[in-house]
Amino acid sequence: MDPDRMPRWLSGFAQRHGDWTVVGAQGVLDLRAEDGASAECHASPGAPAFTGVDGFLAAVRVAGPLGLLLARRGAVAVGVAEGDELAVSKVDSRYVQGRTAAGGWSQQRFARRRENQARAAAGDASDLVARLLLPRAGELVAVVTGGDRRAVDAVLADPRLGPVAALRAERFLDVPEPKLAVLEAAVRQARAVRIRLVDP
Repeated sequence: MDPDRMPRWLSGFAQRHGDWTVVGAQGVLDLRAEDGASAECHASPGAPAFTGVDGFLAAVRVAGPLGLLLARRGAVAVGVAEGDELAVSKVDSRYVQGRTAAGGWSQQRFARRRENQARAAAGDASDLVARLLLPRAGELVAVVTGGDRRAVDAVLADPRLGPVAALRAERFLDVPEPKLAVLEAAVRQARAVRIRLVDP
């Protein structure tokens, strides 16, 4: 949910379920209503520490620079978001052969070729991250990743990217092949408050 919509959502939660109390947890606003309903509101990655509802609402509105890295086989999108806008971004793709149904020697040959192509694509993506995110690692509040976990892991395995990898948030975005429109939409996904609602 968009952080700006949280006050209205909290008001609606109280109307539907009655008064609620706050159970403290780091990075989570945990609400328990009098009818037995509960809501875990997870702050966006990089949100500062908070206490209580007012602190939570203030924390999720803080929009410090956020790094984004989306990767799938042969495709990568990297950006820095300031607020809900991309301040800088780059999208790139490189051909990586799909799996083949052939067996025996041909299958092994195609597998080696695919592995080499994937390694080269990860290297290109690492160069892109080094160019866009590494210089700003000291000011980014977090780096949110998405796409394919193995592809992202391969990119961030580059030793140069240690400072970027250290900022990697737990949140992982499920996105299609990274393109500019996908990266732009990912900014809002990365900054959204995630709510786990349990009815009584």
